[in-house]
Amino acid sequence: MPNLLAKEKSLYLRQHGDNPVDWRPWSPEVLKEAQAADKPLLLSIGYSSCHWCHVMAHESFEDEYIAGIMNEHFVCVKIDREERPDLDKIYMEAVQMLNGQGGWPLNVFCLPDGRPFAGGTYFPPSERGQGLIPWPQLLVRISDFYCREREKLEENAEAILQNMATAVNTAAKAEGNLNQQQLLAASHAICGNHDDEWGGFGEAPKFPPSMTLNYLLEMRNTSAIDERNPSFAKRIDEVVQKSLDAMALGGIYDQIGGGFARYSVDRYWRIPHFEKMLYDNALLLDVYTKGWLRYRSPLYRAVVEETIGWLEREMMSPEGGFFSSLDADSEGEEGKFQVWSPDQVRDILGRDDGQEFCRVYGITEEGNFENGFSNPVLSQNDFEIRESLAPLRAKMLAARQQRVGPGKDVKQLTSWNSLLIRGLAEAGYYFGNKDWLLAAKRTADWIWEKLRFEENRLHAAYHDGEAHLNGYLDDYAFYAEALLGLAAKIDWIEDGASRIYIERAQKIADAALQLFDDPSGKPGFFFTSQDHEQLVFRQKEWWDNPMPCGNSSLIHSLSCLFALTGEVRYIEHLNNLRTAYPFYVQRYPSGIAHALTGFSSDAIGIVVIKLKGPGSLDPPQISLSEKSWRRVFLIRSEEEAQPEGYQLCVGTRCLAPVAEWDAILQYI
Repeated sequence: MPNLLAKEKSLYLRQHGDNPVDWRPWSPEVLKEAQAADKPLLLSIGYSSCHWCHVMAHESFEDEYIAGIMNEHFVCVKIDREERPDLDKIYMEAVQMLNGQGGWPLNVFCLPDGRPFAGGTYFPPSERGQGLIPWPQLLVRISDFYCREREKLEENAEAILQNMATAVNTAAKAEGNLNQQQLLAASHAICGNHDDEWGGFGEAPKFPPSMTLNYLLEMRNTSAIDERNPSFAKRIDEVVQKSLDAMALGGIYDQIGGGFARYSVDRYWRIPHFEKMLYDNALLLDVYTKGWLRYRSPLYRAVVEETIGWLEREMMSPEGGFFSSLDADSEGEEGKFQVWSPDQVRDILGRDDGQEFCRVYGITEEGNFENGFSNPVLSQNDFEIRESLAPLRAKMLAARQQRVGPGKDVKQLTSWNSLLIRGLAEAGYYFGNKDWLLAAKRTADWIWEKLRFEENRLHAAYHDGEAHLNGYLDDYAFYAEALLGLAAKIDWIEDGASRIYIERAQKIADAALQLFDDPSGKPGFFFTSQDHEQLVFRQKEWWDNPMPCGNSSLIHSLSCLFALTGEVRYIEHLNNLRTAYPFYVQRYPSGIAHALTGFSSDAIGIVVIKLKGPGSLDPPQISLSEKSWRRVFLIRSEEEAQPEGYQLCVGTRCLAPVAEWDAILQYI
């Protein structure tokens, strides 16, 4: 059967539509085909902007000889990890169990029914002395072993699935609830792993630690640190500012066009993996806004403004929502769109301005990238110098826009757009930019109208005017959290709109509680819904990766919904989740940072301020923008029982209404 990918909706699948490999998209029929042919499945998982996915495709999947081996011995399936995270999570976990690490491209060998027994990431087409088995050789070995030792592969597959089931249920064995002392210990452990010289955590590659920094900022606001432990408060400040500064000055940040690349390949944040993902930039908007609120660094404000500028310029869909990603490659070369030689800079800016630009941004004859080219990196943290070069950056951006740009994946995902709603809403409110807050509202409304269907169900993806794919836990959890983030501030620009978004958040959260709950009563929600396509394993996810996991996100929504509605079922679900985390917090606290932030925020107390009557919401906006971030809902009230004025509630305790805003401010 020929390659069947050419007419698929996914850009990643279409990128492989001309391969000589007889690729199929994932479907239940593929399993039947493999079983009828008695061939193992070869699942190749990646995404459209992945550089090494492109490399393996060019080297192996476009090669007639290698494709012939694949077609003869396997039923070959291509999967877009961004559209099918349910499959990606199962098979990524399997490969990590087998090899101790994973990544993309992800290549997994499975029995005909989909149970994995072997796999890895990138494989070269021939021997290169890197310790990697050549792809053709591996294919032949796997096929031969499948024919001769099928029983051993069956045993291996069963062991993998049993280990995955054990991992899912481990949290259910935990005793007790997460407490303040454990939250404090987690923040100490995280700070202990900080790279004090270069910022971030660990060695290369370095990923933006958005959720980890958010957790430290949340803990920085607690009395346990702020008042009782000033030396540790100073330590948190050092860690957060060092990391935010390092990313903003480094090459992971697009110094000319704004926005962040996916990760840095080195310890120093100089050379990124050049693809730009919507989710990274959504999460970084959030943490740079909160960083600005505490530290007032003009650099952080500039990063937020420039990143939103890039999103609006290059990633906003005219249909609603935002596109998914920009490729790492252009014209077949990684980073070509974003790197420069000194001669190129001087040609655009002239000799003197070009020399100054090259000096400040580290663009040298030797280059810091490949073939004498440099990726711009700020050599010093001097905001005045950076500001003075704004006109030159504008000229460089205009010239860069004339280059052949990287490919753009124009699919729109519910989960990623929901993360951006939250980031835009926070930035719009605290920087006093109503257009950004309106953009968050526009995207939230678009998801409600286009990606929601019967009984508040959600689709996961949107292509060419059509929503499709059954939503995952992340879609529901992130969207509920986004709706609540929008509800918290929207009355500033549209009186009474908060009621709409709180009601929508409640409907989406309720749908999540129904569709993804574990009927056994064990803590945690499954990644796939009860009526999802049956896969080889139904997974619960506890760890944050580049994005928060759905269980972490639900903690925030459940806490807020209880504060807003007082409905006991929300706190009951939250408390059930709470029992899982003592087990995880002792092992890898930075891996559950978004969950810990939610629990910390709940412990501090969700602030709900209701204004009834003709008073203005401008004074609260001005005052709160002068303070460090805290989860605060500002709501225009129409409750009959409430007297006119401002009323403050923190957690389950409410104060008497007052006429003047200043009387409220002292309690926040």
